[in-house]
Amino acid sequence: MEILEGDWGYGQARSKEDLINILMAYQQAVDFSVISSITDIKGRIIYVNKQFCNVSKYRAEELIGQKHNMINSGYHSKAFFKEMWKTIGQGNVWYGEIKNLAKDNTIYWVNSVIVPIKNAEGKPHHYLSLRTLISERKAQEEKKHEMHVKNMEDMLFKISHEVRQPIVQIMALTALINTEEKEHPEQLKKLLTLMQRAAQTLDQYSRELSAFVNKITPPL
Repeated sequence: MEILEGDWGYGQARSKEDLINILMAYQQAVDFSVISSITDIKGRIIYVNKQFCNVSKYRAEELIGQKHNMINSGYHSKAFFKEMWKTIGQGNVWYGEIKNLAKDNTIYWVNSVIVPIKNAEGKPHHYLSLRTLISERKAQEEKKHEMHVKNMEDMLFKISHEVRQPIVQIMALTALINTEEKEHPEQLKKLLTLMQRAAQTLDQYSRELSAFVNKITPPL
């Protein structure tokens, strides 16, 4: 029996049969936990594993010969995929997070790595894609975003009520003093004028900030 030398732990040698068993075990582990596929140079799918089918809800026969735009959710821009293809087309490994759409119209996120398989000249002729599900993490991030939106709404409420209310009161008081009191020292009148201008400025800023927050805060 042929013996293969190598670093298999404690300097032990392994037979070809052992190596095949190890590789088969490795493939089973990958197929169980990783979504994998292989495409040709034009992006047509030539292989998908069971996990790919389980997650995408497509049968292998429906996927073979097609491109990955079957599961395109429309979330990413054309520039996103253009950069991806540019990277792997140059023979480099691409990493990224992708939002996909399953056959039943459910959304799922994957952390993806695409590795070019090169020929003897070093040019890519196939692409191996390995993906892991990150939908749960993305859901948590979305929850944090919703909390951020809630905090923004609370701040908007504070601006609209707690901040503007005293500003309005200042404006009303300064107007009342100017109309009812006829004999103020000249310096006091200047101060009151400055106070009124400051209150008006603060009021305008609060209105602009409220409009800005409304504009940048998406609806829940």
